[in-house]
Amino acid sequence: MPAITFISFEGESRTVNAQAGATAMEVAVRNNVPGIDGDCGGACACATCHVYVDEAWRVQVGEPSSMEEDMLDFASDVRPNSRLSCQIKISDGLDGLILHTPERQG
Repeated sequence: MPAITFISFEGESRTVNAQAGATAMEVAVRNNVPGIDGDCGGACACATCHVYVDEAWRVQVGEPSSMEEDMLDFASDVRPNSRLSCQIKISDGLDGLILHTPERQG
């Protein structure tokens, strides 16, 4: 079972187990990770699950789709490594993934 580490803006770290096939947002919401709300339920229709992919994982996670890029326009402090966690599908190859939450969402 892949493990994902979420690091808050304040530097607090939480590592949780994720089921392959779930999204990072689903994993975060199930585990009450602060800073990831997922208001739209994973439909890529809001930016309340905005995260920064750790630089070591950017290639493995991949780039956002054009639809995701459009939704990121609604997020605060967007960076080159910004993604919507609802669009990051967990696989065994992402075991050890590190995601950072921004200071505030949306």
